[in-house]
Amino acid sequence: MVVNKMRVGSRKSELALIQTNHVIGQLKKLNPEMEFEVVPISTVGDKVLDVALSKIGEKALFTKELEIALEKSEVDFVVHSLKRCCDNEEGI
Repeated sequence: MVVNKMRVGSRKSELALIQTNHVIGQLKKLNPEMEFEVVPISTVGDKVLDVALSKIGEKALFTKELEIALEKSEVDFVVHSLKRCCDNEEGI
């Protein structure tokens, strides 16, 4: 089966979308016929605005929902800033 469209998971923040579109641009240079659809995903870190993130107690505040989308095959890959990534025991 030939895949002509890739679903790309990204947080909805301006920086995340800039990074995602940059990666898509680079991939299009290598494979111009490929189409990409950005799938915006809200994370706990994006939603909780009234509590210091350090007090929430979740290590994957900005990545958990991205990982879940990958596991459920809702996206083909995700683009995320390395500074927010943490070690993942499941190997994602």
